[in-house]
Amino acid sequence: MRRYIFFTVVLLSAVLFGCEKDTPSPDAGLKPDADHAYSYLALGDSYTIGEGVQVADRWGQQLARLLRADGVDVGDPVTIAKTGWTTSELAKAIEAANPTADFDLVSLLIGVNNQYRGQSISSYRTEFRGLLQTSIRLAKGDAGNVVVLSIPDWGATPFAQGRDREQISAEIEAFNVVAKDEAQKAGVAFINITPLTRKALEDASYLAKDGLHYSGKMHLEWAKLTVPQAKAALIQ
Repeated sequence: MRRYIFFTVVLLSAVLFGCEKDTPSPDAGLKPDADHAYSYLALGDSYTIGEGVQVADRWGQQLARLLRADGVDVGDPVTIAKTGWTTSELAKAIEAANPTADFDLVSLLIGVNNQYRGQSISSYRTEFRGLLQTSIRLAKGDAGNVVVLSIPDWGATPFAQGRDREQISAEIEAFNVVAKDEAQKAGVAFINITPLTRKALEDASYLAKDGLHYSGKMHLEWAKLTVPQAKAALIQ
């Protein structure tokens, strides 16, 4: 019975966080949306691809809609993201996708899987720094066109029940300290969405059905928090 439970937990973790290590082959030469004045590239993992929600409910999609409602004609994001990706896997996927380097806005949200897999802070710093430089290059070489979002705290979700929530939160905070530090060094805006994600512990409406990822309601919170910086980047 114990063996069965162990393999069930491992399988569930693989499904929810992802354990895919082979980089898929996205369409080469991804280009900005030419039907709008501004273009947007969203880079990340399950939180950017919107695991557990419809495409329209992804925070990047909602950000684009909020910006358009505010008079900023930006297209829906071109998205390079997958559940389970770490910094190194995202870097490989970007290289494989070969997006053009002329996006007006680039967002980056990555790191939860580095923490979940027990990878080191030092390797995260090095790889995150590389992703920042890639993001800047893809944003026409302008750091002002890039926004980084902090890593959500999955310790404040039902999935973390029975685990050391305080340790998870502390580790997430440590990774976020690195992300903020590297973003500031690169001249990139840092948006702290982590406190918002802790609302999920008390309000299930912020959660997707899997009890780990987030609903469109939470994605909207992230989008609203990002609007001012994204707008400033686009109309600078």
